[in-house]
Amino acid sequence: MRDSTAVRQDVERASSQVMDMLALKGKTTGAGAAVAPCGGYDADEGVYRARHPWSLYGVPFADMEKAVERLRAELPKNGWTIVKDGVDSSKARSPQIVAESNGRAFSVDVRLQKAGDTGNAPAFIEVTVESACYKSG
Repeated sequence: MRDSTAVRQDVERASSQVMDMLALKGKTTGAGAAVAPCGGYDADEGVYRARHPWSLYGVPFADMEKAVERLRAELPKNGWTIVKDGVDSSKARSPQIVAESNGRAFSVDVRLQKAGDTGNAPAFIEVTVESACYKSG
């Protein structure tokens, strides 16, 4: 059992750790972590997880590629195990790294998105840090 506020704060700390490992100064999107019910449980069971999605943009794509490469090296040094390192299932087949913290309290999904061919969508690094499921109490 864990208090949802504590889990949310832990996810935000893990998210900050990922940002530090990227070591890239750019613009970011996204608010703080939010708590949501875990799938596969009835709502009255009080089982939830915290998620913190955010993106980093506004820097050259080559710098983003280097940051993702740096993350690939830094995650294992900082207590994370990479469980997927390849491309996502999108049409763009964007580079994707998925890792779990040792102890599996958190996971992170990082994707490098190229600038859109149409419109003015910038290139960005998409990051989602998520906690394991916890029972409130």
